[in-house]
Amino acid sequence: MGVVWLLIVGAAAGFLATRVMRVEAGVVQTVVLGMLGAVIGGLVLRLLIAVTGALAGLVGAVLGAMLLIWLWKTYGPR
Repeated sequence: MGVVWLLIVGAAAGFLATRVMRVEAGVVQTVVLGMLGAVIGGLVLRLLIAVTGALAGLVGAVLGAMLLIWLWKTYGPR
């Protein structure tokens, strides 16, 4: 099922990409371009999600630490 789905998505992506870029290509070239584009795009998207996920974790950790410092300074021992 994965290969069939890759062919369908690749064909659609290749068709749309060749129309947007105004490139004349045959059916096989269009499908291959779309499949390779789907693989490369998927890898890049996963990398971006991983990086932003890690960055979001860092931002969350800093905000959490700032909240704890504020609570400690406000309600902690004097």
